[in-house]
Order: sequence, then structure tokens, then C-alpha cells
Amino acid sequence: MNLNRLFKPQTMAVVGVSLSNDSHPANVIYNKNHLRYKVSAYAVNSKGGSINGENVYAKIRDIPEKIDLAVIVTKAEIVPSIIAECIEAEVGGAVIISGGFAETGLMDLQNRLVSIAKEADFPFIGPNCLGIYSPPLMDTFFIPSERIVRPERGKVAMVSQSGGMLVDHMLKCASEGVGLSLAVSIGNKALIREIDLLRYFRDDPETEVITFYLEGFDKNEGRKFVLAASECGKPVIVLKSGKTPGGTNAVKSHTASMAGNYEVFSAVMAQYGIVEATDEYELVTFAEALSCYKRPIEGRMGIITSSGGHGALATDTCFAHGLQVPAFTKEMKDGLRNVLSPAIQNIASFANPVDLTGSSTDDDFIAAARFLSRTDAVDCIMLLLLPYQPGITMDLGARLSLVHEQEGKPLIAYVPHIEKYSMLVEGFMLNNIPVAHSVEDAVHMAESIRRYKAC
Repeated sequence: MNLNRLFKPQTMAVVGVSLSNDSHPANVIYNKNHLRYKVSAYAVNSKGGSINGENVYAKIRDIPEKIDLAVIVTKAEIVPSIIAECIEAEVGGAVIISGGFAETGLMDLQNRLVSIAKEADFPFIGPNCLGIYSPPLMDTFFIPSERIVRPERGKVAMVSQSGGMLVDHMLKCASEGVGLSLAVSIGNKALIREIDLLRYFRDDPETEVITFYLEGFDKNEGRKFVLAASECGKPVIVLKSGKTPGGTNAVKSHTASMAGNYEVFSAVMAQYGIVEATDEYELVTFAEALSCYKRPIEGRMGIITSSGGHGALATDTCFAHGLQVPAFTKEMKDGLRNVLSPAIQNIASFANPVDLTGSSTDDDFIAAARFLSRTDAVDCIMLLLLPYQPGITMDLGARLSLVHEQEGKPLIAYVPHIEKYSMLVEGFMLNNIPVAHSVEDAVHMAESIRRYKAC
């Protein structure tokens, strides 16, 4: 199936728009796309008429333009006939927002839908989903514009069986500055499934990292997914629910999925280099790190800090996550001392972590980062920055990014998440250096790069 018109439409028909209730989900979707996105949106209701001075078409075939995407928000029982109309009108694909299919026990109705679509090679997302967020083209989520948080355009694609989880992930992406190429809520995934989207994003030049929130697979589908992900050539991050008996039952009632044996699936993912997140915060953190660095590391960390406490915490957390913090030789310690400013040479600690103390300046961080970038003792550098110390300026992020650009060794920064320090953070992020807002998240970023195995 060709999914290009589905995900990159120029025209959209929203089927089920109400003539009297402007807060109806279909109206929210139509108004949002008609007024705020690049796609040309048309309203469809079997009665015809008009809303807000715009035509409402009785049938998709009545629309004067060829439609790329139909968004269907109607009663479940009439969705198969609408899909048949879409096929007749040569629509490129559909998002079926409507619920009331397999998740409520009506498997026959869902199977009829799939049969009609398969016979015509017609792609659709859903049913029982929010659909597609494709900035700046369109947004099929039935969330009013003033309530949705929109991440910037970026390199991460997100796929989720749960629409609510996807919206939460998007909120966290926006907060952390992680940009999206596409976000897809697949609901019951009756036709287009995770493996189809994996293959699409594998070939999508605008996507560099792919994340999945999974609830379950059909029999033998999990193995196929893992093999396809391992051969994808791009980082794949998975957050899996249904890990416990209670979670498994919740999954079944949500999207009629089979949760499967979590322990086996988790072990196989690790074996094939798929990065598993344990919660939604890790999912976003991992996505940020892997959108910056694609080459795996062994996990030999060099830590540079101006606070002994932060350095000790980072060291403990690294060891807890299977990362190494190798001790430095006397030759390395002497070399580090010699590149630092005279004011801190006798008070700094040159072991690993390197504690530059609160008297350090931008130049000291630059010198230490450059020195560690040129040694084989470490293969990733963690920078624990406290912008409130007097010798640090808001230019340090950009200057450290230049060290990475020149030397090539991965850098991960920790900066407290305060608006006052946003200029420092921007210096990193504009130069594709990941920034964590807790020491633990900085360690998680390094862990994700270590666990990713590029094929």
C-alpha cells in the first residue's frame, strides 16, 4: 500500500461534520484543519448544506477536488459504506476516528471493513483512534486547537496504539524541545499496523528516529516486528504496556490486542538492539539522544562538573545503568591540570568525575571537554552545568557544541530546567547536542546510545 497520500495529503474530507453542533469531534477536526493547516479541508454530511459560510458536501464524490485523505467520524455501522464511497472516489486513504469495533466485541464489523479495504488496496488508520499529526500539513486529532500542545517540526516519528498516550508524549516532546516528523495514533490497527509504519518511516527521509507505544501483537507478529526493526537502519524505541496480568487485561479492553509474554519480548528486543523505554519520560529522553547520535558507544563515560555532589550522583547512576566511569591515569590527570586556568589548577579534582569547582569558567569547561574528546579512555562526555555559578555564561552551550563539531565525540549536557537558562540550552540544541534536565535523564541518554545497535 502507498501511504504517501495518507500522511502527506494536499486535500482532506472530514466525514460526519455536524450542521448544528460545532463542538462535535468532526467539526473540531474540520475547523482546525480548514483554518490553521496547509491542507485544503472539506466538510461532508449526508444532508449537505453549509456551516460558517462554507459548503458541506453530501458525498465525497461531490467535492470539486480529488481527495487525498478522508477523516471519518460517524457511527461505526456506516463506516464500511463510507470506505466504499472513498474507494469509488479514488481517495488516497482514510483515518477512522469512530469507535465501536473490535474493542467492543464487534469483530465482524471490523473484519468487513478490512475486507473492503484490502480488496481495493485502500489504506486506513484505525478505527478507534486519533489518527495523524503531520506538522504543518494537518492534524486529525479531535482536540481543540487551544488545548493541544504542538511540538516543533523535527526528526522523530511517534506511533501509538493509545491516542491519550500519544498526546502525552507530544506534550513532553514540546517541553523538551524534541521535534516530530509525524505522530500516528493507530487504535485498533485493523489494517495498517506497526510493521507497516516501521517500513514507511524507514524510507521517510524526514524521519531519523522511530518510537512505538505498544499494547500487543497478533500471534507471531512480535517476532516479525523485532526483525524488521533490527534491519531498519534507524533507531527504534519501544515502550510496552501489558507487562503484568492487570496490564494485560487493560490492554484487551482498550484496543483488543494480545499483550503476549513481555519478558520474552523484552529480551529479544535487547538482543536485536531495539531500545526499550520503561516509561514515557524515558521514551522522550531516548528519542532526543538518538536523534542526535546514531553511532553506538561502549559506555565509557567522562564526567565534567563544577559540583562534587552532582559528579558523585552521576557516577552512581552510571554504574546502576551499566555504564562505566573509568579512573584516569596519572598522565591523564596531569594533562587535564595543564590545560586548565591557573586559578583552579590546585583546587580542581582530575579524577573521573572531573570536578572543576565553582570557581571554573567557560574556558575551563571547553579545555576539559576538548582534552577528553581526544582520549580513548572515554567514548562519551557528560557535562553537568550549573548556570548559576559566576564564571559560566549563556554562550557555553554553543561553545561546547563547537568542540563536538570539531572533535566528534558525543556530548550530553545536564542543565537545570529553568526558563532563565534557556539561552544556554538553546546553544546546545541548535547544534544538535542533547540536553537533559536531571542527572538521571542525562545518564538515560547515554544508556540509550549504548543500547542502540545499528545494523
